[in-house]
Amino acid sequence: MTLIALITLSSLTLGAAVEIQTAPRPTFNCAKPSGEIEGLICKDPALIELDRQLADVYARALKRLPARTAAEQRKLQRGWITERNGCVDEDDPRACTEITYRMRIIELQIKSGQLKVPKPVGYVCTGGDGQPLSVTFYNETEPKTAVITYGNDQVIAFAARAASGSRYTTKDVDFWEHEGEVTLTWSGVRVTCKRAE
Repeated sequence: MTLIALITLSSLTLGAAVEIQTAPRPTFNCAKPSGEIEGLICKDPALIELDRQLADVYARALKRLPARTAAEQRKLQRGWITERNGCVDEDDPRACTEITYRMRIIELQIKSGQLKVPKPVGYVCTGGDGQPLSVTFYNETEPKTAVITYGNDQVIAFAARAASGSRYTTKDVDFWEHEGEVTLTWSGVRVTCKRAE
C-alpha cells in the first residue's frame, strides 16, 4: 500500500472516530432504550437535541425554584415521561414526541423565570362570576404560548389550530380570540370577554 493511501486511510479512520465521539446522545442509554419512543429518539438528531435541551432547562429550573415547587416538578417530570412514551400510540409518534418535548421545555422555562415576561393583556368578561382575566402571550416560543390567569387560577396554554383568530388550549381550558372578542371556556364555564380599555 502506498504512503498516500495509508495517509488517506488513516485520515478517514480518524474522522470516523471523531464523528462517533462527538455524535450527540440523549440523556438515556440508547444501548438499552426503555420502549419504542426512546428508540425513536436515539435515531433522530433533532429529537436528541430536544432531549438534551429539556435536561438543561429542567436542571436550571430545579436550581431556581423553591424546594417545594422543585419537588413538585420532579414528580411532574416523571409523569411527563409517561406522557411522552404514550406517543407510541399516536398516528404520528415522532410529531407527538417533538411537540411534547417543546411544550414541557416552555412550561419549565415559564415556571422558573427563564423567559422574559411580556406585558399581560387584561380583559373584561361577562358571564360566569365576574372574575378578572389576564393573558400573557409568549409569541417567540414554538409553539406560541399563553399564560392565562382567571381569578385566582392560572394555566399555561398552547396555540392550537383555529379557522380564524387565535386559539390557545390546555386541559379544561379553551381561549379563542376573534375580531376583538374572546370566548373563554374554563372547566365547563363559558364567558365572553373584550380587551380592557
